[in-house]
Amino acid sequence: MSTLLYSLGRWSYHHPWRVLVTWLLLLGVVGGTVGVGMATGFVKGTDNSFTIPGTEAQEGILLLDRTFPQASGTSAQLVIVAPDGDRVDRRPVSTVIADTIDRLEDVDGVLAVTDPFNEMVNGLVSDDAQAAIIRLQFDGQATDVPASTKADLHEIAAETRAAMPAGSHVAIGGDLFSTSVPALSLIEAVGVLIALFVLIVTFRSIAVAWFPLASALIGVGLAITLIFLSTAFASISSTTPMLAIMLGLAVGIDYALFIVARHQDQVREGVEPAESAARATGTAGSAVLFAGVTVLIALIGLSFAGIPFLTTMGIAAAVAVAIAVVVAVTLTPALLGFAGGRVRGWPRRVRRVRPSRSNRPRRGFAERWVTTVTRRPIVTTLSVIIGLGVVAIPAASLHLALPNAGVQPTSSEARQSYDLVAEHFGPGANGPLIMTGTIVTSTDPLGLMDDLKREVERIPGVKEVALSTPNETADTGLIQIVPETAPDDPATADLVRELRAQHDRLLDEYGVDLKVTGFTAVGIDISDRLAAALLPFGIFVVGLSLVLLTIVFRSIWVPIKAAAGYLLSVAASFGVVAAVFEWGWLADVLHVARTGPVISFMPIILMGVLFGLAMDYEVFLVSRMREDFVHTRRARDGRAERATAIAAVRSGFTASARVVTAAAVIMFAVFAAFVPEGDSSIKPIALGLAVGIAVDAFLVRMTLVPAVMTLLGEKAWWMPRWLDRRLPHFDIEGEAVERELALTNWPEDPDSVSVIGADLAVEDESGDALFADADFRLSHGETLLVTSPDARAGRAFVLAVAARLAPSAGRLRVGGHLLPGRSAWVRAHVGLALLADPEASGDPLRELRRAVAGGTRIVAIDGLDTLSGPERDQAAAILRDAEARLSRRSGSEPALTVVASARRDGPALDILAEAHRPGVTALAPSRPPLDPPSSDHATGIDTQVISS
Repeated sequence: MSTLLYSLGRWSYHHPWRVLVTWLLLLGVVGGTVGVGMATGFVKGTDNSFTIPGTEAQEGILLLDRTFPQASGTSAQLVIVAPDGDRVDRRPVSTVIADTIDRLEDVDGVLAVTDPFNEMVNGLVSDDAQAAIIRLQFDGQATDVPASTKADLHEIAAETRAAMPAGSHVAIGGDLFSTSVPALSLIEAVGVLIALFVLIVTFRSIAVAWFPLASALIGVGLAITLIFLSTAFASISSTTPMLAIMLGLAVGIDYALFIVARHQDQVREGVEPAESAARATGTAGSAVLFAGVTVLIALIGLSFAGIPFLTTMGIAAAVAVAIAVVVAVTLTPALLGFAGGRVRGWPRRVRRVRPSRSNRPRRGFAERWVTTVTRRPIVTTLSVIIGLGVVAIPAASLHLALPNAGVQPTSSEARQSYDLVAEHFGPGANGPLIMTGTIVTSTDPLGLMDDLKREVERIPGVKEVALSTPNETADTGLIQIVPETAPDDPATADLVRELRAQHDRLLDEYGVDLKVTGFTAVGIDISDRLAAALLPFGIFVVGLSLVLLTIVFRSIWVPIKAAAGYLLSVAASFGVVAAVFEWGWLADVLHVARTGPVISFMPIILMGVLFGLAMDYEVFLVSRMREDFVHTRRARDGRAERATAIAAVRSGFTASARVVTAAAVIMFAVFAAFVPEGDSSIKPIALGLAVGIAVDAFLVRMTLVPAVMTLLGEKAWWMPRWLDRRLPHFDIEGEAVERELALTNWPEDPDSVSVIGADLAVEDESGDALFADADFRLSHGETLLVTSPDARAGRAFVLAVAARLAPSAGRLRVGGHLLPGRSAWVRAHVGLALLADPEASGDPLRELRRAVAGGTRIVAIDGLDTLSGPERDQAAAILRDAEARLSRRSGSEPALTVVASARRDGPALDILAEAHRPGVTALAPSRPPLDPPSSDHATGIDTQVISS
């Protein structure tokens, strides 16, 4: 992958206008489509209706939709409070209420209006008769109610307010207005400005500082337009675009920052700008790609909860991150192409030093910090763990709930309605519960509903039953329950569970299968489902981090340490969120409208996002430590000492700290900017992410990690050999690019070489060498025959040449492309025929025809000696025809290069001779060659280059 990114970076650098115009055109096309779609109604906009299939609350809503539509849709309420000393059941207030009810009944979309003075209804007039609630029922969910209807309701509320006596209060609210649509404000722009300032300081250049910001803004713009375009096909909550903006902006800036920082360092070291941009994309871009994949996996993992809107949110945020990655590895080198060599930035200011200290090198802050941390690793480790443990204590009191009008700003009319209802009717009146069930078998529906009402009223936590009635056809009953506590109070969730616990008893006694539902019950079910998903999701992300980091760092202890640090960061984040939103610490400073439960999906989103970002910092810091450790160990002939490991920790930290610090500060600024004036749904998520980033970057990765790595010493990089052989390799630091650059001049005359290998070796799964020390060189049109008594050795050789198997050691270049870095190209252009494969189609000749088809100039054949007599003639003919076709096409001789393997040289030599590849000789050691061979002996195989 790093070699592909290297080529992509070079192309983008040399074609900056093409790349930039392509992204801008793509943004314009999608944005224009969204604009047209919104004008024509094709794009529907966001949808804040929360559903959770498979839960009792959702089943109850579906039952009401079929049998009791008047009670299944969303509702609203108009709260009217008389002046002090007055009553709502006296004139002129009662007259105003009656006129208001008449007007509300004429509003489009209103199915029913409940008169608070109706004798069949309880609880709509306060005990002191100072306040009354007019209930309105709508068809469908809140998102189905048109904006014009909401405007009419606000207008009627304003006219009612004007008609009321002085000192009265009127406010419209209820489920219809319980959720607010998040919107950007100028405060969020402060985070972008802080990010720009950090970039200027980091790069010491105003022009270069705009590159990460510009690429991030283009990526975010495209992601948001795609999200709104997808509303034509899927239901997307209003929180989703805001989350995508937060993540896309933060990771977009950071990913471009990593690439630009690497490019700038290389240019300052004297690397030519075009080459530097390609290298930066291949090296830092590989780490960016890996980091982006971890975030994508974590976000898609939100589907663990089994909640559609959360799954959609995770996928949308994942799209934003994916776009940020693609933009970073394409647009960033293109922008660097515009700058050319003008990326060095202004020079550092040289400070004067005293003559007595002039010979002492001045150490930077990063070096001084890591030296201090690693000098007292035990004290540092215990301090960080104990400190974060204390910060995490409030997390034990963290409660979850869906947002309601109570968390909106006090300036909101829905919040005013919520507060008035809680003051005059009790907090439970803001979140009534509904029990419903089929009563078609009852001979006395009214009597049955009265009996059920009395049963429910005896349950602790029920303030009153506001309504208990059958529907018009008397086949479904409905019980409206007013709890004693607020809808987001944990006691209300306990009441829902208690009501459901009475299901079997009421079914046995009354024969009614009752389900608890309603807006509040749906929110409680969602919270319960999310809480239950936290543990499996946590196991998923922690397990994923262990696997990925084990593959990346080839170590056991480094992944364990990284996962433990991630858990500390998550716990500390939860603790801070709970301290602010539950305990009220700094609530006024952060403009928290009301303390209480936080939005239900905050923990799982925070865990997913923070996982990906934590892995970013782990990779960028520890990979440099590993690189320095490996280089130092090689310089010492493989000896790894404790001092070597500690020195690698310090040097790797010093080299990476500047970029990681800048990235963390930018992330923190972007997330923190959404806290002061952010939407009530986004605010706790943004605060948790901001705290998590700060804790993970500065306390865990840049303090705890070097301390623990120092304690582990050289054992930090220990890994069982059997596990190392079985795990795949991820080139996240661009090792393939560095290797390819180092071998640019190997061989000296590359144009004349088709296949070349030096010290090539392949091991089996147990670590034993199938062959080793293989040296060979084929010009175009030559044939290489490999013989070995062990069929596995010959096949391994052929598979290695065809890029289907990675060599264990040595160098190999096929068709001018170095392996394994260019494996993708070689696999696409080198034909492979496994003639001795028992799992093949049974027609080895068809395998051979397929291998030489498509104009390939190099073909690898295994088991050439397994063909029967007639098959040998046909195989020779196939090779002759392939050579002839290539010769006619290229107009020159020779054209086809063949690499073949066999256990017995005789049959293979016969086929090659018949294919008009002269100079064929026997290779088996027991048979001396007929002609002096040009062969190189390798352990486990014999190789023979045969001139065409």
